[in-house]
Amino acid sequence: MRRFVFLMLCTLLTACGGQQSHDDIRMALAQAPINLDPRYASDAASERINHLIYRPLVDFDEHFRPQPALADWQLLGATHYRFTLLPQRSPFHDGSTLDAADVAATYGSLLALKDSPHTAEFANIRSIQIVDENTVDFQLHTPDDIFPSRLIIGILPAEKVEAGHDFSRQPVGNGPLRFLVWQGVLQLERLADGQRFTLQEVKDPTVRVLKLLRGEVDLLQGDLLPELVRYLKQQPEIRVDEVKGSNFSYLGFNLQDAQLAKPEVRRAIAHAIDRQALLREVLVGGSREAGSILPPEHWVGHDALPGYAYDPILARELLQQAGVELPLKLTYKTSTDAQRVRLATVLQAQLREAGIALETLSLDWGTFFDDVKHGKFQLYGLTWVGIRTPEIYRLAFHSESVPPRGANRGRFQDAVTDQLVAQGDWRAVSERVHAMLPYVPLWYEGQFVAMRKNISDYQVKADGSWDGLATVKKTVEKKR
Repeated sequence: MRRFVFLMLCTLLTACGGQQSHDDIRMALAQAPINLDPRYASDAASERINHLIYRPLVDFDEHFRPQPALADWQLLGATHYRFTLLPQRSPFHDGSTLDAADVAATYGSLLALKDSPHTAEFANIRSIQIVDENTVDFQLHTPDDIFPSRLIIGILPAEKVEAGHDFSRQPVGNGPLRFLVWQGVLQLERLADGQRFTLQEVKDPTVRVLKLLRGEVDLLQGDLLPELVRYLKQQPEIRVDEVKGSNFSYLGFNLQDAQLAKPEVRRAIAHAIDRQALLREVLVGGSREAGSILPPEHWVGHDALPGYAYDPILARELLQQAGVELPLKLTYKTSTDAQRVRLATVLQAQLREAGIALETLSLDWGTFFDDVKHGKFQLYGLTWVGIRTPEIYRLAFHSESVPPRGANRGRFQDAVTDQLVAQGDWRAVSERVHAMLPYVPLWYEGQFVAMRKNISDYQVKADGSWDGLATVKKTVEKKR
């Protein structure tokens, strides 16, 4: 396999141009961001970049418990939260001061938007009141113990919100990196020292590796086939760091489909997947089997859910109980990313053993994600990235969270789940979702970063964030 990878790289070597020489830190992305307005962003690349451009009121510690980012908070009554901005906070990148009016404008606009995937998360807000320039009160309709954990949208300048500024292509925040230009490649600058970054989409994973080897990019993170990661580990000029991952990969169902609406069919598919084989053969280091969206180390993580063991014989029996004629023909949609296509191919082979004829359809990312949001699928595979709060259960599974009001893409409708979400009984919610199977839980995907040896102080995180760009350094070699 190592010789095959080497030959493949050599074959494509001439496709990569000459080495560039400048001080920017250059990062190759598998997928470019779609929307840099934090009120609309829902893809991983946009979320990761927005976390560097903007700052939210609240962030999280290593156990995903909320902690102050821009503001601290008090519970003044059962439905009354007061947020006080911290005195040491950076101004917006346009030079204006961030104050309570900006907080009110950001969340006020979210309440008014009809097409934001995040709006439904804030439906419980009854009113937002500015107390003074540093203080904002949130009045809720009903009590909510985890309300501070919801306030993770990057704060926008009020003047630009009211003027209808296009944050999606011209973001203005107060995070550690500021936006410069987005024309083909995205350019950012770190406020602390003026270090500039160039983020460029390079869809082909082999070409990303070649660019790294040739010094045309300085680092890349995630989205590589395991053999390419192993190959990079053997290269003297490259360093690869790996960590245990927390991003949740799953198989999603369209529950409006006549066959997939049957619980026995969903259980059959769950038992037809050999997760351990996939972990061994297809996934990068640090990957581990998942039972629910939130990992066990999360403060509401559930590590005692019964697994759906690999059992193709049981899967066939369940299909027969459901009155399904074998082979059951289904279509699975995924992106054109090489790793996702490989996973689809393996799933196709595994499900065949259980009497399921799986047609795989790989689409460019924009088309694929649009189809998922609009329910144009039978089965699809995706990964929830950077999930920190149990509110994900409302976003993904509540009956009222069908897009564009949320991310209930499979149109799951279950009154018991809705009631448990309303009660905030998150352990019971995870148990109910696990039993009803609107998703088949697969794994938490391991994370890695590959970088040239002159790159330092970049720490890869379990959620795959690019927060390491806030601290990363580059030593530029002097020409002789």
